[in-house]
Amino acid sequence: MTTNPNVSVVVPMTKRHDDVISLYREYKSGIESTGRSFEFVYVLETHFEEQRADLEKLRSEGEPIRLVVLAKSYGEGTLLSAGFAYSSGDLILILPAFRQIETSEIGAILEAAFGSAHMVVGRRYPRRGSSFNKISSKIFHMLLRSMLEFPFRDLGCSVRAFKRDLLTELRIFGDHHLFLPLIAHIQGFKVIEHDAAQAKADTRTRIYSAKMYIQRLLDILTIIFLARFMRKPLRFFGLVGSVTLAVGGAATLWLIIERLFFDVPLADRPALVLATLMVVLGIQLLAVGLIGELIIFVHARDVKEYMISEIVERPSEITVTESSADEGATLTRLPQKDAV
Repeated sequence: MTTNPNVSVVVPMTKRHDDVISLYREYKSGIESTGRSFEFVYVLETHFEEQRADLEKLRSEGEPIRLVVLAKSYGEGTLLSAGFAYSSGDLILILPAFRQIETSEIGAILEAAFGSAHMVVGRRYPRRGSSFNKISSKIFHMLLRSMLEFPFRDLGCSVRAFKRDLLTELRIFGDHHLFLPLIAHIQGFKVIEHDAAQAKADTRTRIYSAKMYIQRLLDILTIIFLARFMRKPLRFFGLVGSVTLAVGGAATLWLIIERLFFDVPLADRPALVLATLMVVLGIQLLAVGLIGELIIFVHARDVKEYMISEIVERPSEITVTESSADEGATLTRLPQKDAV
């Protein structure tokens, strides 16, 4: 195992996976083409006994593999977090446990990541596969693009490379690892997409359960809320609460006018119940927004709202003290005019 490798390859073992040994050798050949040192960090759960045995076999052959075995099922986001924690490379490369892009593209993605970008995201292009998967992918990205400044076209690609410093600013929670490039982009990091040939094994039709599609929709709503209202919760809850309160108040006022001036009874009128509920709901939403603002204010010192790209400053004065046998003299040297 290399002490300080240039690249740490994190491979989360999920339900969808290919043969471990053959895929590892393909990944290894793609990384070796760059001439950089590397390590593999496989993160898996206890029930992957066959895959663990294969990885142990590779380790006994001297392959630079580190195993992280979790006690139970936690989800892919947790697998990635554990892999990051037990990796040591300057650059982290996430590769799926199945063939998604051609391994010959890995070297180009790594070289792009060692450049000026903070993160490089693989994009399967040209996209092949069934029409159903293409259409569902377009709908998924269209929803994000309609609500956010969204420059990515293939968040479903699991191949990502990023510098370790990025982990100090980003946190993965739940199943939001899919949106890691978007979160990094929103916070000001330079994230680029890199076109990579799609693997032939990745072109089959994949239809997930209805539960999965609902979860993805909820994840989109969560990301949109975090991106636009995380530091200003009152703008969201205040807007919805104000509209609800205004509609409920107007309806209640009209019912009161009907009762006072048109002699319309209020008894047995569902409209009165609905209007009252809207007024109460509007007040509650406003209260939630105010509580959110209070929490943000209390923790404002711990919330960093900016990311510095570069600092350019003028050197300060340099004071040099010269001493002699007879007396001490202090000489102040100013920076040269052409200093930056």
